[in-house]
Amino acid sequence: MSDPELTLVQFSDTHILPEGELMHGQVDTLANLEAAIEVVAASGAQVSTLLLTGDLTDSGSPEAYRRLRGAVEPFARRIGAAVVYAVGNHDERTAFRAELLDGQDDDATGDGEPPLDRVHWAGGLRIVVLDSSVPGRHDGHLDRAQLDWLAAELSRPAPLGTVLVVHHPPLPSPVPTVHLLRLRDAGRLSAVVAGSDVRLIVTGHAHHTGSGMLGAIPVWVSPALAYRVDAMSPRGRLRGVESAGFSRIDLIDGSLVTTALPVEQGPAVYDNERDAMVRLIKDLTPETE
Repeated sequence: MSDPELTLVQFSDTHILPEGELMHGQVDTLANLEAAIEVVAASGAQVSTLLLTGDLTDSGSPEAYRRLRGAVEPFARRIGAAVVYAVGNHDERTAFRAELLDGQDDDATGDGEPPLDRVHWAGGLRIVVLDSSVPGRHDGHLDRAQLDWLAAELSRPAPLGTVLVVHHPPLPSPVPTVHLLRLRDAGRLSAVVAGSDVRLIVTGHAHHTGSGMLGAIPVWVSPALAYRVDAMSPRGRLRGVESAGFSRIDLIDGSLVTTALPVEQGPAVYDNERDAMVRLIKDLTPETE
C-alpha cells in the first residue's frame, strides 16, 4: 500500500482556557492539545490540513484563542499544513474572528455579526465550514441563508468532492444530554446535501466518538481533546472522564477513511518495520481472481 493521497488531522473540542485555569478544576486542556500535536509530529505523517472543529475555547476568551493559535500555527507552519477553524457553541464570534481570522471574514453569509461560513481547499478536495452555533444556546442550528449559501457553493462540483465541517452532529446520540444538544432540523441540511458531491460530514461537540449517516452521506463525530463523555456510564448516571483523542481523515485509493486516535497510548505490543509487515501480510493473503 502506498501512502494516503491526502491526510487531514481533526482536533475538536479543545476548550482552551486562560493561563492558570483548569477545566472542571482538573484538566489542562492546552497540555492535551500540545500532546496531540506531539503525537502527529512524531508520526511524520504528511498532513495537508489541520481541522479545528469547534469549541476551541471554553468561554470565548481572547487570551484563550491566542493560546490556541500559539500552539497550533507554529506546528502547522513546521509541517506545511493549512489550518481550518470552525466555530462551536462555546466559542464567541467576535473574539474568534479577531484572534483566529485576523478580523477577516470575506466568505461569511448574512449581515452584522454573521455566522462564520467559509470555503477552504486541500488540493482538489473542497472543505466547507458551516457555523452551527447559536449565541446563547448550546444546541445547533443552520438558518435559511446559510443553507442557501451552501446550496450555491455545492452547485459547482469539486475535483475530489467536498468534506462538510459542522460542529454539531446531525445525528442522535445514546447520551441523552448530547442528544438534546445536537443539530436541530437536520433534515433541512440533508435536503441540501442530497445528490451533491459531499462525501463526508465531519463534526465534534459530543465528546464521544461516533458515526452514522445523513441520508446517503457518512457522518463522523470526532473524539474530544478536552475530555470524554462516557457513552457507557452506569445506569442512572452521566459521566465525563479524563481522556483525550483526535481524528485523522485519509483519502486512500479514492475513499475517505476516518480513524480515531488516543493521545495517551499504552505500551507497544509490537513495533516492527513497516515494509516487512506489509510483505508478511501480502504473503499470507495472496490475491484471488
